[in-house]
Amino acid sequence: MSRGRRAWARITDGLALNQLWKQFQADAHSSYRLYSRDVASAEPSERRKFLGIGGRFAWAVIEKLSPAKRVLLLVALFLLLINSDTAITGSGGGTIYYFNGAFWGGLLILFLLILEVADRVVMKRDLQIAKEIQSWLLPSAPPVIPGLEIAFTTRPANTVAGDYYDVFASPSPRADGPEFLIAIADVAGKSIPAAMLMATFQASLKTLAPTAASLPALVEGMNVYACANSQNGRRFTTAFLAEYEPGTRRLTYVNAGHNNPILRRANGTIERLAIGGIPLGIMARPYASGSVTLEPGDWLIIFTDGVTEAENDTTEEYGEFRLLTVLHANLAVTPPEMLRSIFLDLDRFVADAPQHDDVTLLLLKAI
Repeated sequence: MSRGRRAWARITDGLALNQLWKQFQADAHSSYRLYSRDVASAEPSERRKFLGIGGRFAWAVIEKLSPAKRVLLLVALFLLLINSDTAITGSGGGTIYYFNGAFWGGLLILFLLILEVADRVVMKRDLQIAKEIQSWLLPSAPPVIPGLEIAFTTRPANTVAGDYYDVFASPSPRADGPEFLIAIADVAGKSIPAAMLMATFQASLKTLAPTAASLPALVEGMNVYACANSQNGRRFTTAFLAEYEPGTRRLTYVNAGHNNPILRRANGTIERLAIGGIPLGIMARPYASGSVTLEPGDWLIIFTDGVTEAENDTTEEYGEFRLLTVLHANLAVTPPEMLRSIFLDLDRFVADAPQHDDVTLLLLKAI
């Protein structure tokens, strides 16, 4: 391999041109969403003016920089605009050198880029550490539960996610026999703020689970904790929590404002697990619980809205109908195989459209 090819491979990480183009499109879409929020907040009369839109966009870019970097950018732009050679003469009248505004403006832009790249590298390293810590909070494999087969996974929209799921042996002393707690949650928002609240959700669940007298009491206790950390309801969390008793096959659940899980019976009927209450973190309210018995051949699909609200290039949503279609077509498979089938179908539907929300699925099959 020639030196030029080695350099190109190092620059592109070995990606083909079409892969680089897709990556550029994803970055462009992400940047557009970031800056368009500020432009969209302008008055309608201002948005109709080209200069008004340009000014809002310029400020949207500048305000993302630190004050020192803003000044550096403005100086660089000024030097680029004047773009003139100025002769600097000595005391004897001879020319010492020329001052080229475009050259120095470009140099300042390059220096600003280096500073931003350094900040990005530090942030990327911190996000990677946060991702590793978050992975410790999620189970790597489901427990063995008599009468159930389980599979779960999540696909974050960013480096870290606001979705949470877990299945573990219940430490509650109230159960006559072995019990298992099933949980899935979706924190409003994405990235670091959502990930931090997801960690507090996990901590409150593991802390309160051994002490609550019932499942509704557990959810009410978690809601009290969430309300104290939700910024007056702006950072709420939807959640679905359930207790499964292998001896009786009974699943007791509370749906706290979450997408209604789909229970597909072996005979083909569909039930929605909707009993519960409002999302956690909005206000203190009592929660009700529902109960179902899982019979052999029943499927329970628990998901976050990132699944059904995933969009393709035409902003059409994936929807529950497509999810049910994949479910009906693969009833004989195991939950891990069903999980792969759903994600393959989801990927075919979304194609090259950017992912806007975390995608989490938890599947249970009664055997």
